[in-house]
Amino acid sequence: MKHVLVVGSGLSGLTCAIKLAENGIRSTLVSPYPSERAQSVMAAGGINAAIGADDSPLLHADDTLKSGGNIAGKDTVSELCSAAPDIIRWLEALGVVFSREKDGDLILRLLGGHSRKRTVYAGAATGKQIITALIREARKYECCDLIQRKLGRQFHSALIKDGRCYGVLLYNDIERKMEAVYADAVVIATGGQNVLFGKTTGSMQCDGYTVAKLYEQGARLKNLEFIQYHPTTIETPQKRMLISEAARGEGGRLYYLDGKRKVYFMEDKYGERGNLMPRDVVSKCIYDAPSQVYLDISFLGRNLIKNRLFEVAEVCRKYAGINVNKKSIPVYPSVHFFMGGLAVDRDHKTSVDNLYAVGECASMYHGANRLGGNSLLTAVYSGQTAAKALSNITENKVHPDFSEYISAQEQVLNCQLSSDSRFSAVYMRHEIAKLLNDCLGITRTEEKLLEGIRSVDYLVSISNKLVYDSDVSPYIGYSLPPMLLLARAILTSALARQETRGAHLRDDYPERDDKFAFCSVCDYNNGEHRISYIEEDKL
Repeated sequence: MKHVLVVGSGLSGLTCAIKLAENGIRSTLVSPYPSERAQSVMAAGGINAAIGADDSPLLHADDTLKSGGNIAGKDTVSELCSAAPDIIRWLEALGVVFSREKDGDLILRLLGGHSRKRTVYAGAATGKQIITALIREARKYECCDLIQRKLGRQFHSALIKDGRCYGVLLYNDIERKMEAVYADAVVIATGGQNVLFGKTTGSMQCDGYTVAKLYEQGARLKNLEFIQYHPTTIETPQKRMLISEAARGEGGRLYYLDGKRKVYFMEDKYGERGNLMPRDVVSKCIYDAPSQVYLDISFLGRNLIKNRLFEVAEVCRKYAGINVNKKSIPVYPSVHFFMGGLAVDRDHKTSVDNLYAVGECASMYHGANRLGGNSLLTAVYSGQTAAKALSNITENKVHPDFSEYISAQEQVLNCQLSSDSRFSAVYMRHEIAKLLNDCLGITRTEEKLLEGIRSVDYLVSISNKLVYDSDVSPYIGYSLPPMLLLARAILTSALARQETRGAHLRDDYPERDDKFAFCSVCDYNNGEHRISYIEEDKL
């Protein structure tokens, strides 16, 4: 029987496995933790689909392309938006209970950058609802052995020979040993690069290592310079907590104080719908504000807040001690979503044969900036698309001998790293995050980017001389060098794009330049990062 290995068991990975099972293809879901702990659970705002009487997939596609700085593929975005209504119907058939009006119609909310109300949601827990429904559906296929799970495993590397992937090498964190798993195809569904930036709105399970290692092994990356800052978050000791865009979609207003006077700066600059400008625009305006910015939803009323913004109210109460019915929320932008990742074609195939990527780790559809509500949509759609393409795979009856490679990797893992440096691998992770936040903030300059590149190059030079802490998972140690490589690739991509577009804002190049009206593609070979610019639909 055909067998596909899916690395990552969040929304995109689960969707892919379910759709493969429907076609009679067996899959194995690999992850350190159960699907219930996937980042997808955290999504609260909703999922987009053009189902309103005044809406259409064409308008949805136009908004997506415009928000993305007009560099996303027109054909692929059109296909995504055309599929969205059917995806909503499929999710409902699986048991997702979306919020509805008294007459039974789905409630649609307006998010930033949209020309129409088209975001469907399930109370304040859309992600939880969808993940729960998919887990339940997946268990049906687990019972008949079409879906298997391997928990407690971390990705180590792909098993690649002559440009073709035959499986992956996993690290079993429980038994502390390597494990080779072979398959007819591999799907990567490991999310974004949150750990590279330290405290973000996302899950700390998503560290970017898998993408980084595959880049080291020859896979192409795309659009790395585009890092979305969500405009409204609050600080906690562990991370930045998201204040959902739904708060502004329901009428919340941003302001700062000039003395005792409230200045509604977004409305002053952009008119009545100023609070719902695209995320890059709102983030930049908050960044430029002369004092602390606040989000006010108190005037919306207790009933609306309880029924539609419950999670926002709970986050503020639990982590900041704020009663949003009485007080405004102090907000500031934070790293939220990565438009960049593995370069894939319209079937979600990477530049390595038999290797696919879905969800946030795959760069597709969003261009230079993601439209709010499109993340859940693209996670489901990409999983479906990859599964459809994989229905035509052939079985690998034999595979090359990887025993020498596996033995070498086990030897490296079992060796204690030398103590030439006084810095531990954990400390270095924190240093990378500080560095990237400093150099890849809301605005960038050539000077800061070059400074970042020099600093990363130094860290690379000492990364094989670190103290290994045996009390910490060896994963922390072996993941560090590739993550430094990915950091270098992001900085190189940001330096090369000498313009401002979407989430990439250059103070020294403040205007768009048609020369860069394409996706950036990053290749790595013999220590060199090469940047080129290609139309997304031609990848």
